[in-house]
Amino acid sequence: MSIISIKSATKRFPNGFEAIKGISTDIAAGSFTVILGPSGAGKSTLLRLMNGLEIPTGGSVHITGETLGKSNLRKTRSRVGMVFQQFNLVERLSVVTNVLTGRLAHRSWLGSVFYLFRNEDMEIAQEALARVGLTDKAWSRADKLSGGQQQRVGIARALAQRPKVILADEPVASLDPVSSEEIMMLLREICDRDGITVVVNLHQVDLAKRFADRIIGMNSGRVVFDGTPSELSPLTLQTIYKRDEIENDTNLDLALAYA
Repeated sequence: MSIISIKSATKRFPNGFEAIKGISTDIAAGSFTVILGPSGAGKSTLLRLMNGLEIPTGGSVHITGETLGKSNLRKTRSRVGMVFQQFNLVERLSVVTNVLTGRLAHRSWLGSVFYLFRNEDMEIAQEALARVGLTDKAWSRADKLSGGQQQRVGIARALAQRPKVILADEPVASLDPVSSEEIMMLLREICDRDGITVVVNLHQVDLAKRFADRIIGMNSGRVVFDGTPSELSPLTLQTIYKRDEIENDTNLDLALAYA
């Protein structure tokens, strides 16, 4: 059963740049999918189409059976948690308050404006912090945490939404190898234990092959590979990381090293 369905989606920005070029794909409920490709491939734009941060210029995006549009953005975003590369935390606020912002879509307009939360919200936030191993940091300022800990707060915030889907846009790009491993293991555990669909943008081929059920390879706004990690061959990687489509051949060299 598909929880996300994308039909002939295109995305053209006002300056004329076409980031997504007629992509059609379905994401199965409860799956762990990695979108793999070089910088500029369109990975982030595709992910943003999945939660309404961008609206397709053409085609359509369907989440849990509903067509995503301006009229139902709030409802859709309440079902889709987002984890960002740069964490997107309010650094001056406590860890638990940052996690509580994941409950804003479930509050009234007035409650959202004044950060008014119920006891139920606090229980959900504390539960989410326990899941990511940060209960003892609940009342610390977010900017006092390490990068890996801050990304865990971002994941806890997504969990607090009680989402059907978690989208993670390059969640380990700013982290050291040990923290990257921990974050990927945490996302995989959430998928397996909670049945939450996880879609992760990555450029690290080794992590994609180790953690994904399915890999979607992108280049220049198009899907150029769609299969299992075992099907990701050196020839396929050359297609994903075309030398004439990227600025730095190092991307391809690193990718082939992990093929």
